Amino acid sequence: MRKAFFLAAALAVTGASLPAASAWAEDPIYTGRFSNTAVGGYDAVAYHTQGVAIRGERAYTTEWRGAEFRFASQANLDLFVSDPEAYAPAYGGYCAWAVSEGYTAKGDPNVWTIVEGVLYLNYNSQIQERWTADIPGHIERANANYPDLVEN
Repeated sequence: MRKAFFLAAALAVTGASLPAASAWAEDPIYTGRFSNTAVGGYDAVAYHTQGVAIRGERAYTTEWRGAEFRFASQANLDLFVSDPEAYAPAYGGYCAWAVSEGYTAKGDPNVWTIVEGVLYLNYNSQIQERWTADIPGHIERANANYPDLVEN
C-alpha cells in the first residue's frame, strides 16, 4: 500500500497518469458512466476540513486508483496526496446505504455524512434518511458486503 501511495504522489508531482482502475488491486472508485472524475468533481478533503461540499477545480487534480480527484485548493490537494485513504469516500464513493443492502448505486456528493472521520455518500436525501436510522448497523453490513460487490 505504501508503494502505491508513493507512486501516486510521485506521479501527481510529475503530472503523469496512473493505470486504469482495473490495473489496481484495491477497490474501484465510482466515477460514473461518462466520467473519470471521483466524488462528482467535489473536493474530498473539504468535507473533512471545512464541513461542506465544495466543487473542486481542474487546476488542482490528482489521480488515485485510476480516478481523477479534484480539489478547491492546492492545500487540499496536498492533504489528499499525503493520505488519500483518510479523505476518499467509503466504498469507493458508492452509496453507503445501497452497499449495506447488497448492491451498488451512485453516491451523490451533496448527500453525505462523516462518521468517525470517514466520508459516506448516499444516493439522495430519502436514502440518507434510511441510512441515518441505523448508521452503525448499515456500516457493519456495508463493510461485510462491499468486498464481494467489487469483486464481481
